[in-house]
Amino acid sequence: MNGQTATTTATDDTTTAVRESRRQLIRDGAAIASYALPIGVFYGLSTLQAHFSLTDVVVSCVVVLAGGSQFAAVGLLKNNAPWLAIAGVTLLVNARHLVYSASLAPYTARRSWSERVIMAHFLTDETFALSLAHFRRIGRFDAHAYWLAAMAIFLPWTIGGALGHLVGGNLDTTRLGLDVAFPAAMAGLSLGMVSGRRDVAAALGAVAIAVPVGLIGGPSVGLVAGAVIGPFVGLAVPAGPAAGRGAPSPDAAEIVDATARAAMEGSP
Repeated sequence: MNGQTATTTATDDTTTAVRESRRQLIRDGAAIASYALPIGVFYGLSTLQAHFSLTDVVVSCVVVLAGGSQFAAVGLLKNNAPWLAIAGVTLLVNARHLVYSASLAPYTARRSWSERVIMAHFLTDETFALSLAHFRRIGRFDAHAYWLAAMAIFLPWTIGGALGHLVGGNLDTTRLGLDVAFPAAMAGLSLGMVSGRRDVAAALGAVAIAVPVGLIGGPSVGLVAGAVIGPFVGLAVPAGPAAGRGAPSPDAAEIVDATARAAMEGSP
């Protein structure tokens, strides 16, 4: 009897912990949704100069579902960049997802292959941060919470993109300064990736390469050159003093991501 009581108490405690952690995830997800919607609107506006239709905007949000890559594709398409350059840059921007997947793998190892494939499609920066924090709090995988985290970014991002395109279609976009929309967006996105001297060196190296090469060979050439060379500049710089005291230093994927965004910001 005592054993059954102890088991029941432990189960109740676990259930309570999961519910409280989910409530925390929902609160954090609401904060993310509050900024994902206006950034989505900004993305929808920026697509107008690349001559996207409303269907193009919605499909890109649903199929690509990667803010940095979508902004990158819009900027490159606007400048008539070749598809190979677009594919290469978006690959660099999304390189960090390999690290995200590896971090989540211990929690998803027992899920079916088909479920993991679908989950991978909805894996974004925000989904990763929300779900991993939740999994660590409860010590296991929670499918319900993962999809709450995924929808916190997917729905406002897609709705915002559609709204931006619809609203922008009724405005004189030449007066909105959308020529600076893409660089400004990438500048804002890249700020969150700079966390150490290696990131700073990679970003500065990318810009230093992208600007002169872009002026000579065109924006798309400068962008690719900065995105390719920048990471090597960052990796050549010694890690900061904090790394020696056990603080995590940026890995190659993070440096590549920050560099690609900086190159897109600095490319003419």
